[in-house]
Amino acid sequence: MPQRSVRVDVVSDVVCPWCFIGKRRLEKALALEPDIPVELRWHPYFLNDWIPREGMPRDQYLTIKFGSPDRYRDIAERVGAVAAAEGLVYAPERMKRQPNTLDCHRLIRWARERGRAAAMKQRLMDLYFTEGADLTERETLVQAAASVGLDADSVRADLASERDVASVTQAAQSAKEAGITGVPCFIFDGRFAVAGAQPAEHLAAAIARAARSDTSADD
Repeated sequence: MPQRSVRVDVVSDVVCPWCFIGKRRLEKALALEPDIPVELRWHPYFLNDWIPREGMPRDQYLTIKFGSPDRYRDIAERVGAVAAAEGLVYAPERMKRQPNTLDCHRLIRWARERGRAAAMKQRLMDLYFTEGADLTERETLVQAAASVGLDADSVRADLASERDVASVTQAAQSAKEAGITGVPCFIFDGRFAVAGAQPAEHLAAAIARAARSDTSADD
């Protein structure tokens, strides 16, 4: 009997290391349940909504958030080890600037129109976490968009405009108003949520649960 399709809404930010890891684990979860059709929808979240639009030096950010860059070192080592176990490269020593991610989320929204939202999100995360790219540089964003099939000239013009600034900002605010205080957050068919970068097996079980037609909202 054909499996019922499942919608998974993913609320996350491109500069959240656990979102980076969580996306990879979700991909592994999908591979564990290949017979269940899944529709992924990506939603914006501002992990650091206080960062100015132009971003700030990474050391300044770490000082504000953690007290000093040195105090983040132990956290970075733990994140790096978990990322490596998932086949990812987390290279905080390459990160020199902490971006505001509004424009990144605008790119993901535009990529969605061409069915490339997941690829766009992955490219931005790879640029930031692995390559240490400055996501406040417009041309970096333009080239990232072009690499997943968007038109560079159109993206360049749109980034220079206010297109979708209000709608992305509102979507991110709505997530917080809905009670999401940490990301990633995976919402299955709008019925139940899994918070955090849970193991692939846990996410796969949630997909299977959502696919059961006899699953009620309160089971």
